[in-house]
Amino acid sequence: MPAPEDEAASSEPLVRLSLPLEYQQEIFHSLRAEDALVVLARGLGLLRLVTNLLHSYDAAGNNLILLVGADERENGWIGEALAEQAAVSGSPKCRGLKLVNTDLMSVGTREKLYAGGGIFSITSRILIVDFLSGLLDAATVTGMLVLHAERIGATSQEAFIVRMFRQKNKNGFLKAFSDQPEPFTMGYQPLTSILRNLFLRKPILYPRFHVSVAQSLEGKRKAEVIELEVPMTNAMRAIQNAILECVEVSISELKKGNLGLEMEDWTLDSALHRSFDTIVRRQLDPVWHRTSFRTKQIVRDLSLLRTILHSLLTFDAVSFNKYLDTVLAASSPPPGSTRQSQSPWLFLDAAHTLFDSAKRRVYTGKITEGADSSDGLHPVLEEMPKWSLLAEILEEIEQDMYFNPTAQDESNGSILIMCGDQGTCRQLREVLQTMHIGREGDSTEMNGDDAAAEAEDDNPIEARKAGNASFMMKRKLRDYLQWKRDFARVSSNLFAENQKAISGTSSHGSNQSSRGRAPPNKRRRMRGGGNLSSVQRTARGSIHVAGDKDAHVQALMHELAPDETSDITAAASKLDLGADPLDNMEDYYELYPMQDVVLVHPYDGDTDDHLLDEIKPRYVIMYEPDAAFIRRVETYRSSHRNRQVRVYFMYYGGSVEEQRYLSSVRREKDAFTKLIRERGNMALTFGQEAANLDPQESFLRTVNTRIAGGGRLAATAEPPRVVVDVREFRSSLPSLLHGRNMVVVPCQLTVGDYILTPQICIERKSIKDLISSFNDGRLYNQAESMFQHYASPMLLIEFDAQKAFTLEPFADLSSTLGTSSFVGSDLQSKLVILCLAFPKLRIIWSSSPYQTAEIFEELKKTQEEPDPIKAVSIGLVAGEDTEGRTFSQTPQEMLRAVPGVTGKALQRLTLEYENVMAVANAEGDELAGFVGGEKSRMIRGFFDRSVWDDGDVGG
Repeated sequence: MPAPEDEAASSEPLVRLSLPLEYQQEIFHSLRAEDALVVLARGLGLLRLVTNLLHSYDAAGNNLILLVGADERENGWIGEALAEQAAVSGSPKCRGLKLVNTDLMSVGTREKLYAGGGIFSITSRILIVDFLSGLLDAATVTGMLVLHAERIGATSQEAFIVRMFRQKNKNGFLKAFSDQPEPFTMGYQPLTSILRNLFLRKPILYPRFHVSVAQSLEGKRKAEVIELEVPMTNAMRAIQNAILECVEVSISELKKGNLGLEMEDWTLDSALHRSFDTIVRRQLDPVWHRTSFRTKQIVRDLSLLRTILHSLLTFDAVSFNKYLDTVLAASSPPPGSTRQSQSPWLFLDAAHTLFDSAKRRVYTGKITEGADSSDGLHPVLEEMPKWSLLAEILEEIEQDMYFNPTAQDESNGSILIMCGDQGTCRQLREVLQTMHIGREGDSTEMNGDDAAAEAEDDNPIEARKAGNASFMMKRKLRDYLQWKRDFARVSSNLFAENQKAISGTSSHGSNQSSRGRAPPNKRRRMRGGGNLSSVQRTARGSIHVAGDKDAHVQALMHELAPDETSDITAAASKLDLGADPLDNMEDYYELYPMQDVVLVHPYDGDTDDHLLDEIKPRYVIMYEPDAAFIRRVETYRSSHRNRQVRVYFMYYGGSVEEQRYLSSVRREKDAFTKLIRERGNMALTFGQEAANLDPQESFLRTVNTRIAGGGRLAATAEPPRVVVDVREFRSSLPSLLHGRNMVVVPCQLTVGDYILTPQICIERKSIKDLISSFNDGRLYNQAESMFQHYASPMLLIEFDAQKAFTLEPFADLSSTLGTSSFVGSDLQSKLVILCLAFPKLRIIWSSSPYQTAEIFEELKKTQEEPDPIKAVSIGLVAGEDTEGRTFSQTPQEMLRAVPGVTGKALQRLTLEYENVMAVANAEGDELAGFVGGEKSRMIRGFFDRSVWDDGDVGG
């Protein structure tokens, strides 16, 4: 990758940067000069900027840099880029990126790595524990880079990390990055709040319309973009209008049933975006237990309708019709049900138009039962309009490459086709592979009704112009007819398992097809990647509508001609397992020239930057619109003088695809406009220097204004201390405890989650975790362990702050946790049984983590501080470590009723004996070694006592 040389800073050594554009260098020098939050438009090279900044510090040496918030893919991108830049610069001080993972590194290994310095990408939970335990001293950290700043909330793990860092290190640098401007506009002064959480004062905003960005991307090396509007067919337009009408009616019904909520964003335009469900559910969560069944049903229907709308523009006609068949079957009423229990949109005239038009795109006539189900069936097999245009573009590219070769162009002449997801990629690969297949050998694959359709392909020139996808479509129709016959025979079983998923009362695993998620998750078969004829049955007789891997493999074998299949089988049987399968491969395989390569690839965020640099395409076809990728191509073209690139930008005119694209661009522009306006009005927000800020005071005033106006409690000789299990740092409670001036001590606890005092041990459970703990019996073991070692064991049941403080909303968890639909009453009954088994167990109900922190503070008043060493040692006595072991509850309840079996004795018996019969047959001396002589005599007396009278013997 050619890159110009630049000087990082006057006080730093020369480093080689890969920032050829003006706006990139401006941001780089601004970040080297001072700490700031960078909000960059998507596609402008955020990771490239982060990589160059890290490289400048890495080349200086003797630095300890922390990278927080990076996911696995971003770590791979940054690590590879740092290695390339280190190789180019040749600096011996560059050490690259080091990943810190507890699965691979012990505590001692991490301590040695920290002492050696370098750049570390650390997960948030590990870094929190290392900071609190003293394994990593925050004062020794040179600086920190935080990615995905839009996720930083007052109680997030990243905010906790920054607060601990600034508490001990006032001089280390801190940079934050984000390429998602929309979350910065939600709520009251969101930019100010995020800056306060990050202890930063300056935001740097670079939208696409920034002067430097526009000059860099619209100069002499501007990419050639050809915009192609593809008209939809009449049937597709009718289906789209019908779906939009169903969405509009559903939103209107939603507004009528929820008049007291904020509904400005409940519009048809907002419903087309993925975040609409989140927006609606966030507003309904506090009153979800009072929300009517009809409202819950409509919320789920909107998600299904949006999936159908997306499938219309991505699925082929046969796959789309098959998907609608599964939706209709899953939505059909069970015998004896009423109309009110079904989705309202299914009774609209638009729904009839939707299903009827989808069928007419595939065939006309009726599918009859019998030996030949296709009698009277006339195939239509409407092709996607983009397919024919794609064929024309490829032909135009072929002619352009032949007549206009570019000798001085560094691009390799390859063709890159970008799609929205892997399913569309598989579909296009199949279209491209079969678009020139002749029809001579295909006449036996379909019935006589296909003759008319085959006559359309008699002229090869006309077939080429039409995209010639009829071969693929006929095969899909043949598979669909086979699937339809099998589906009709088992529809009752399918409906029994999946019918209730749309209505929100499904059991575990029954909501795949009703919510429209099954086909997208199994797009291999739905989008042209395989055969649909092989239908796999479950043990109960139902079928997997969307298909699975085994069925797909069998289908591929079925697609081969009989001769080909027999040859493959014969060859496999004669294969010598001792031979090298790679011998003489050069006789069968060879590398294609890059100018003959057509690469079909899905959009993959920042990874697309590396894709463009590695492939060096001469032609790029955007099969689906994506604003971020257009900017990546602009950045790629502007960064390389001798690389030409032509972009074909395809979209369906007048479709929701075009509307989504324009809406996303408009939303991003509006978000940056609001951010610029807020930045201009926040001059008085930060009047103190960063060195004078008290992190805990600032955090208290930010998070909870009820604490005496943000004031602290009276100072004591020793701050209160809480011992916390390291697994609890996934939650926000440790951050809140730290914000209340408590010393949080992370430890690997065997008993309990929080140790407040030498007597008080608390086991924290969210509602979902509570249900799971009851199902596997883990909670009984945990309660038993707490009673053995602590005088005041407590169970904390913590609710989400954004949801209602009641058990009723969690009835939806039944579909994911395998419980009954009456979760509220069922959970209460299990809690009653728990209290009967452990009468002294105290249960704390907390509406949110904020209230939990206040409760902990009250419980610790005038109490002794816990000893972390003793808390860790509890439960680790040799022979008594039951961590990770689960026991059946019924035998334990039986033993607990036996005289002489106390809590400690029950644990010893459970560990030593396999079942109750083994305990009953054990000798007295053997039992005495485990539970003592007195208890042993009581147990033996119970099992040796006869329960029969003399007169009953033999009777």
